[in-house]
Amino acid sequence: MKAIVYDKAGIPATDPASLREIDVPTPEPGDTDLLVRIAAIAVNPVDTKLRAGVQPAGPRILGWDGVATVEQAGVGVTRFRKGDVVWFSGDITRPGTYAEYTLVDERIASLAPTSITAAEAAALPLTAITAWELLFDRLRVGESGGRGESLLVIGAGGGVGSILVQLAARLTGLTVIGTASRPETEAWVRDLGAHHVVDHTRPLQPQLAGLGFPAVDHVISLTHTEQYYAQIVEVLKPQGQFALIDDPATLDALPLKRKSISLHWEFMFTRSMYRTEDMSKQHDLLARVATLIDTGVLKTTLGEHLGTIDAANLRKAHALLESHRARGKLVLEGF
Repeated sequence: MKAIVYDKAGIPATDPASLREIDVPTPEPGDTDLLVRIAAIAVNPVDTKLRAGVQPAGPRILGWDGVATVEQAGVGVTRFRKGDVVWFSGDITRPGTYAEYTLVDERIASLAPTSITAAEAAALPLTAITAWELLFDRLRVGESGGRGESLLVIGAGGGVGSILVQLAARLTGLTVIGTASRPETEAWVRDLGAHHVVDHTRPLQPQLAGLGFPAVDHVISLTHTEQYYAQIVEVLKPQGQFALIDDPATLDALPLKRKSISLHWEFMFTRSMYRTEDMSKQHDLLARVATLIDTGVLKTTLGEHLGTIDAANLRKAHALLESHRARGKLVLEGF
């Protein structure tokens, strides 16, 4: 089968050697695995971080978001059968979706939504899982909960922010405040359901106070947390909650003490990496998100379709993500 791989960390995305196409054997499914034929994929920051900073032992297939058709099921599979169209975000410890075929454990996949295209659906799994776990598992807001409370989302126009804003605005009682710095991104975030938008290139506290929020109950930081950390502590209420997904070089938790602010880290691969007892919750939540898509509650966060799945288009996607100017999700479709 065809696969796009990287061999050496740190090569710039614009260099043809950064991602290249090779032929590799089609994998065999294990007990609870699905062998799936890839239809569409999305590219995520985790892909670029691994390519830039983690030296592989051999050619490594990146990419975990996917929409695909089940070709073969392991002997222990009970949820799916051949021909089912599924969506998933895989397991970071296994080969990914930059390939014609991949393996995915049935406990972290669900049937894909039927009302949107494969490309539109591929934009969602990793970010939807991340956003869902942030809101409902880490911060424990609860569906229909959070009434009278406020949530500030830093980086609301990116991949995770684009679905997080929708989930918070449509499934909870939270007042959602997103950050954006460009007119087109501000319009995007408002269209997704944010009640207010502030500019993260300007001091946050005066802008929030001007909207009637001298402090907020929850902050979720999705990007550049180091840059905003002091402001996050400033704008959070005493006993507020702070959650993040990025990787600051350092994070001194001591400033959180005076306000008894709780700190929550989200990494959506934790369940699959550690085979946790509740690993199948990702199957459940993806199934729920598919229903929310098909009933019109949520919509795709596809920002740009970059063409077919090949090395050149993947290099373009990596370069665009690394520019930090992508809006929504970057998707590729077909080989």
